[in-house]
Amino acid sequence: MSDFSTGVNELFDGQFREWKLARDNYSQLDSVRVRTVSFPGYDISVQYNPGRIVSSAAKVDARSVEARPCFLCEANRPAEQRGVTYGSDYIILINPFPIFRRHLTIVNRAHTPQRIAGNFGTMLSLAKSLPDYVIFYNGPQCGASAPDHLHFQAGNRGFLRIETDMTNPLLCSLVAHEGDTEMWLWRDYGRGIMTLKGNDTEALIATFGRFTEKFALLQPDRPEPMLNILAWHDDGRWTVHVVPRRVHRPACYFAEGENRILLSPASVDIGGVFITPREEDFNKITSGDVRAILEEVCLGEDELKKLTSGIL
Repeated sequence: MSDFSTGVNELFDGQFREWKLARDNYSQLDSVRVRTVSFPGYDISVQYNPGRIVSSAAKVDARSVEARPCFLCEANRPAEQRGVTYGSDYIILINPFPIFRRHLTIVNRAHTPQRIAGNFGTMLSLAKSLPDYVIFYNGPQCGASAPDHLHFQAGNRGFLRIETDMTNPLLCSLVAHEGDTEMWLWRDYGRGIMTLKGNDTEALIATFGRFTEKFALLQPDRPEPMLNILAWHDDGRWTVHVVPRRVHRPACYFAEGENRILLSPASVDIGGVFITPREEDFNKITSGDVRAILEEVCLGEDELKKLTSGIL
């Protein structure tokens, strides 16, 4: 696929002129509050973004999903929303409830379930076609507010902490390679992450496939193994962060009273920017809360080391 940057920039310009909701919501990012929670060797940003309450509080159980019209299907999208065609199967839309200054949703034209199997290659293609963006995938039980409709999202580079954290050799180190394909693992990062790097599409797809097949054995009752994925392309190579999950939402999401923190972690949160749609959560969340949430929803580093053994 060719570079779609120009078309996407024109899409934002046009949508801001024509679509008041999108224009207002992106303008409100100027007033979004951010603070930093520090850990040894890295930081987590916490963003107070009330516009994200729709996503964070979305009911994604099967009954609720079946009862509502799919908001990603063309027939149900706002009349003002336009897009850029990507290949024969996808359309690139601006996300009207943004986290990033440039936030995209890339939607399959067919109403088909959110699954990465058979679609990881599309994610790599998107990363190459949108070099100024991080492409991310939230699994159907890992933060996708539309688990019934296949889609990816994208946000402008330079926003997520993981982009700079991975350059720290104390956090992320090479553990295996075959040809140009490399596997890196993280340590002392509070969450288990496997990072793949390489310039060979087929080799990356094959390595990812071996990992998901192995992980699926541990979660046989899931629609797919629980994953968040972040990817980008620069200097002729892909960087892909694969984050296996054990649960969708942490216990604090369901707690009552002062113990509740309404935070539903997905790719952005695990990438280093925690999104809190409620001001009280933004004000009170501590480093202990952040650590507990990540440890609860993600696999640990030792677990991931065993899971990735032998896949490359």
